[in-house]
Amino acid sequence: QPKRKAAFGSVGRRIPYRILHVINQDGESLGNMHRAEALRLMDEHGLKLVLLRENVEPPVYRLMTGQQIHEEQLKRAEKKKASPKPGVVQKELSFSSAIAKNDLEIKTKQIAQWIEKKHHVKVTIRQAK
Repeated sequence: QPKRKAAFGSVGRRIPYRILHVINQDGESLGNMHRAEALRLMDEHGLKLVLLRENVEPPVYRLMTGQQIHEEQLKRAEKKKASPKPGVVQKELSFSSAIAKNDLEIKTKQIAQWIEKKHHVKVTIRQAK
């Protein structure tokens, strides 16, 4: 069983699989090929092989430049930051723009209580008909 890669990045020359599905740097599929053929392509074009999905048969690798790898790492970090963290409660409140004054005051008090409890609050305001 190959070790799981914790971070996204170049795998270099250590590829535990014999047959790979390779995608070129433009996103076009090059099909299934032997590990040696993929390494030869990597060397010819001066690119790096990066594991995209290993849970499929055969595992999917992509030829990328260093710049593409860096951009992908930034995208994944941003996505991870955007997703709610475990243990943090997110509360969502939705109301119409034609809400009565008293209802609005009650909901703002509720939001203030949630914020005091360190909950993340998402407020959605729908346009009245």
